[in-house]
Amino acid sequence: MRRAAEFLVVAICTLAFALTAIGICTLLLTGNSAGNHDFISYWAAGQQLIHHQNPYDADAILRIEHSAGFPVGYQALIMRNPPSALLLTLPLGFVSLRTAALLWSLLSLSCLVVSVRLLRPKGRLGFLGYTFAPALACLLAGQTSLLVLLGLVLFLRLHETRYFLAGCSLWLCALKPHLFLPFAVALILSSLIKKRYSLLAGTVLALAVSSSVALYFDPSIWNHYSQMMHGHELEGEFIPCLSVALRFALHSPWIQYLPALLSSIWAVFYFSKHSWTEHVGLLLLVSVLLAPYAWFTDQAVLIATLLPAAYLSSSRSMIAFLALISAAIEIQTLLGVSMHSWTYLWTAPAWITWYFFASSYAIKVNAPPTLGAAIATENP
Repeated sequence: MRRAAEFLVVAICTLAFALTAIGICTLLLTGNSAGNHDFISYWAAGQQLIHHQNPYDADAILRIEHSAGFPVGYQALIMRNPPSALLLTLPLGFVSLRTAALLWSLLSLSCLVVSVRLLRPKGRLGFLGYTFAPALACLLAGQTSLLVLLGLVLFLRLHETRYFLAGCSLWLCALKPHLFLPFAVALILSSLIKKRYSLLAGTVLALAVSSSVALYFDPSIWNHYSQMMHGHELEGEFIPCLSVALRFALHSPWIQYLPALLSSIWAVFYFSKHSWTEHVGLLLLVSVLLAPYAWFTDQAVLIATLLPAAYLSSSRSMIAFLALISAAIEIQTLLGVSMHSWTYLWTAPAWITWYFFASSYAIKVNAPPTLGAAIATENP
């Protein structure tokens, strides 16, 4: 029965991956298909930026998107990343949408492959990383979470040996800073206590350089970003994560930020008594679970914690169950369920629940049940 169950899991995962791969190939080979995906917001921002225009201007962005085949009747897809991320979109402004989509897809795919290889999974665990549902959804939508994943993995590889470079790699994590609030609190606290100022200096320098580029093309960029983030369109938008669900349930905008605040306070007290590096896996999971807002595609960054945890557990059943969760999400996505659907609320709690079971199993087999231990054994 166990072998039959494992075969069923493999079959489901393979089928889900095959269908997703077909969708990705269609995106790359079909002429105007990129106009229907999130990636168009980055391309449109690049078009605005090279002309020294506001890349967060909804009306201008919508005109550019309509000219590229974006469906009429929809609101503009506006890039929500902070101005420091505009350095990535700048080259896209010099090429056509189809060329930009191809280059962006290759970049995202490369980030996924490099990230998984840097984690050095044993045996066939690498395939689990390559077929991770949120990562595949990122490739389909053209989102930036795989770039964030690469920055996180680079940081985990470098933060004990090359402090400045580790800090610079966090620039990629700053593409989506809201995903790392408790993580950032614990990191800053640890860096100050251990006097690793060069790590913080690397982060500040990378953000300063990228922000300076954005300011050159649009001197009012931060004001434009603030206006976009406080727009009425975003206030009424439902994003399937716990914090936003709490806001809609209690009809209170500020309550959306309470989970992130409480988890940041928890990070201060917890990591004043525990090793930051050994429990970074738990910290990342809590950060994503209680982020002020997060799409399920943002959970691609959790490859950095789930893959090492699967290796440490050394349990075929735990690995199969992780693959089954991933396949269930892929199937839900392939069925055409909207990314705004409340049915994605279960995904983030599922990952952290699996992580706790995997950690408990690792303790039973006398394996070090932490992400930090897995990274340390492979540290160059």
